[in-house]
Amino acid sequence: MHDDRFLDEAAVAALVQGRHGDPFALLGPHVTAAGTVIRAFLPGADAVSAINPNGEGLALLWRVHPDGLFEAFVPTPTPYRLRIDWHGVVQETEDPYAFPPLLGELDVYLLAAGRHRQIGACLGAQPMEVEGVVGARFAVWAPNARRVSVIGDFNAWDGRRNPMRIRIECGVWEIFIPRLGTGELYKYEILGADGTLTTHADPVARAAEAPPATASIVASAAPFAWSDGDWQAARRQRTEAAPLAIYEVHAPSWRRHEDGNPLSWEELSEQLIPYARDLGFTHLELMPVMLHPFGGSWGYQPLGQFVPTPELGPPEAFA
Repeated sequence: MHDDRFLDEAAVAALVQGRHGDPFALLGPHVTAAGTVIRAFLPGADAVSAINPNGEGLALLWRVHPDGLFEAFVPTPTPYRLRIDWHGVVQETEDPYAFPPLLGELDVYLLAAGRHRQIGACLGAQPMEVEGVVGARFAVWAPNARRVSVIGDFNAWDGRRNPMRIRIECGVWEIFIPRLGTGELYKYEILGADGTLTTHADPVARAAEAPPATASIVASAAPFAWSDGDWQAARRQRTEAAPLAIYEVHAPSWRRHEDGNPLSWEELSEQLIPYARDLGFTHLELMPVMLHPFGGSWGYQPLGQFVPTPELGPPEAFA
């Protein structure tokens, strides 16, 4: 237990300027000699208060820095939510900085060793429920960064609002954003080792905007309901001794509408499959379907290894 009623000015300056590499050291709940202090950095907010799970007021957070750092003391550690007044629009949400690290020890170990075989289920945006709260956990590998934040419509694309926690053992930054659902646009804002500030799409995103837009999208974690069980069961018997003729195709450019837009995955299933079958082909080989910004590359300039090219529709349609 320590008494941090008097915040270090350099640490506060680094936080409000978007330079602090350990935001969890200042934000969220902290036990001190004077009680539990709750801090929130919410640039642009008019007022902030802490409420209990029943919606009853616990404390009014005082503005301790003009750029939007608020704090309040409560007598004992207690579950709370933040009630935030954004110029007359009131938001109630759990505090992202009240949640513990979420990457498991095995994940951290395998990532550090370079032997994780399921990074699509570990990194990126993962919808989940934590301590009864539905939201999304973000995780990105950036071992040389000085600060990484997740940005999106949910925080006005302000990189100061949701800086992430560094898992120093493996170079991964993570944060859980409560009440964030599927379909939300996001990117990462990264302060590099040389002080350069850049924004990046998520390299492990499972959905993304269609080019030329570049944001990643929080994708559903629900498993896809496959309906090809009978076909799979008869596959070996049907193909073991049959001749093989493969039709190779770049899906977005195979056939287009009059306006120049590619066919959707549904339209391809209706037109491409009978076309190839009528020509005597037995199989389709799709050239890279991962997200790629330039159709002329035929998919050989992928940007998102886990994202079927969104020009043709959502991942569920591709499946």
